[in-house]
Order: sequence, then C-alpha cells, then structure tokens
Amino acid sequence: MPRNPTHRPAHPREHPLAPGDLLPRDEPVRLLDETGASHADERYGMPPKARLLEGYRALVLGRRLNDQCTALVRQGRLAVYPSSHGQEACQVAAAMALGEGDWMFPTYRDVVAIASRGVPPAEALVLLRGDWHSGYDPARYGVAPQATPLATQLLHAVGYAHAAKLRGESTVVLAMSGDGATSEGDFHEALNFAAVFHLPVVFFVQNNGYAISVPLARQTAAPSLAHKAIGYGMPGQRVDGNDLPALLAVLDEAVERARSGGGPTLVEAHTYRMQAHTNADDDTRYRESEEVQTWVARDPLTRMRALLTSKRWLTQAREHELVAEAEAMAAGLRVAMTDEPEADPEELFRHVYATRPPALQEQWELLADELSRSEASAGSREETP
Repeated sequence: MPRNPTHRPAHPREHPLAPGDLLPRDEPVRLLDETGASHADERYGMPPKARLLEGYRALVLGRRLNDQCTALVRQGRLAVYPSSHGQEACQVAAAMALGEGDWMFPTYRDVVAIASRGVPPAEALVLLRGDWHSGYDPARYGVAPQATPLATQLLHAVGYAHAAKLRGESTVVLAMSGDGATSEGDFHEALNFAAVFHLPVVFFVQNNGYAISVPLARQTAAPSLAHKAIGYGMPGQRVDGNDLPALLAVLDEAVERARSGGGPTLVEAHTYRMQAHTNADDDTRYRESEEVQTWVARDPLTRMRALLTSKRWLTQAREHELVAEAEAMAAGLRVAMTDEPEADPEELFRHVYATRPPALQEQWELLADELSRSEASAGSREETP
C-alpha cells in the first residue's frame, strides 16, 4: 500500500529542536478523567464526535476479543494469549492514528491493535495458536508480524522507515513496545538510528507497570520512559494510556510530525495490565490484588461510555448494536478456532531457504521417514482384530 512519493528534508538538522522542546510533561496528557468528564488542554484538543464514536466501537470489539481469546486458551484452542484487557485504548489509538500506507510493528500483546487495523481476528491469532507464520499478509494491512522477542521489532520498524524515506514515500511507521523492551539494547539502537537519520517513526511504549514480574522501578531510574527521548535528540511525551481522546491527540501529533519531515517521537502511555502476563503466569506472586483493583475505576471502556452518554452521542440502541456486533465477532472467532487445520510437517522446512541445503534436507528426510513408519505402525494396529 505505497503512498505517492513526497519530498522530505534532505538534512536532518535543518530545524533542530531546543532541549526544552524535547522534554515531556511532568504529568501525562489527559483529556478525560475517571468519571468520563472532559478537561480542556492548552495544547491538545478533544477529537471530533465521529472519531470518538469510531474509537468507542473499536474499544467494545477489542474488549470482547480479549475476553474471547482468554476463554479460547482455557479451551485449548490457543497455545497462549497475552491479554491487553484494560489496555484497549492504547491498542485502538495506535491503529486509528495511522493512515493508509503507514505501517505498524506490533508486539505479542497487540492483537487488538492488529485487528483494529483491519486484520481479521482469526488471522491475527494464527501465531498464538502455535503455527509457524503470522497468519496474515503484512503488505495487505501494513502490519508486520507480531514479535515475541522484546524490542527486535523496533529495529525492523526503523529499517522500514529508512527504506521508505530513501524511496521518497510519506510512510509513517508506528513501532510498538512495552516498558520491558526499553531495557533492551535493541531499543537504544533503534531510537539512536531513527534520530540520527531523522526517520518517520513514532515509538509507542505501553507502560503497563510490569515486564512480566519485574516492576518499572527495577527497569529504570529515569523520571519517566518518555524522558529517555531527550538523550536521543527527539521529543518525548507522556499520556494517560486509558484515555482514548488524549491518546488520539498525542499520537496524531506525533504521526503528523513524522509525516511532515519532523523526525521521530517517543510516546509513553501510562496504562496497566489488568490480567496476568499470559495464561502461563501467576501474577499473584508479584503484585497485590488491591493494586489491580485501583485500576478498575480507570477502565478506558467505561470512561468513554460515560463521556459519550453524557453528550447524548451514544444511545441505548446503538450500545445494543455494538454489543451484538461484538458477540457476532466472538462467535465467528470460536468457529474459526474450532476448525482443526491440516498440518503439513514439511512446511517447517519449505520456507527456510530458497534452495534447501543438504543438512536441512537430511533433517527433513529423517523426519519424513519417522512419520512414514509411525503411520504404517498405526495402520497395522488398526488392522489387528
């Protein structure tokens, strides 16, 4: 989905920002409080009605998708699911901030963002079901395959942005990560390269408080993760990660800055992981239930519902329609995940090299022979009276 080529500044230092312009706010940007009441901001305005309604629909669908996937794990239909329950505003805003032709580089916890970008939920879950591929065509949706190693996708994002700039395209790349990824060397390399070469990248960190069991205080001594931006020469900003209007406003600004040749931005969204890291995690071992409960009142879905209801933009009839749409999506997903795909063992070897080297061919022949003997043995057992 390439865009038409547009001119970008040839020299990255034509309009350098002053150090004070690189620093984030002391408090995260907020346009919506826990009760759903809106608050004016001197820099960021409330998105228009149509965009807020679009975002609320995506929140409803995203919450239902998260809950359905958690159920699918318990039923053995998914191998693993890293839920973003409570973080859906970040997921939705990430998708909505991008235009056609832009690219998203997601993590393993960003299924809702991937689905909000247009990828069918069943295709977005193929990797988490245990298959070897991502399940969708990245080029069709502008969504790179989900990355399970921390921060590796940030380098891929920067590489894509560099290529787009060299081609003269107006593509913007959104590089998603969690707070744990900021402790990786890849994070440093990606931000440094993006800043030096003035690339159109928005680094979007969903700070949900924990890198599995490691709290943020054991990750960094910086005032915030957004403060790391000044060390690379790019602006940083903090935003309430459960406030969809604020997220849209901040990400829109960062995307527009990148598209107009202003270079990269680091955005830190303060949110919370309401559920365990994955189904294999016992979060009671490293955090108290009281801590989790304090975030219930900050739920992005209820906050948006309160705002839209108070403005009479969301009717009861429309709410019922959205719930029905979400249930239909979940029902279709259950059907898709119930179907058992026919496994082809040779797929493990088919796409590793264009021409299969002798060592890999030998491995495949050994496996093929083992499978053949296993099938023959099973057949003989069936024939035995």
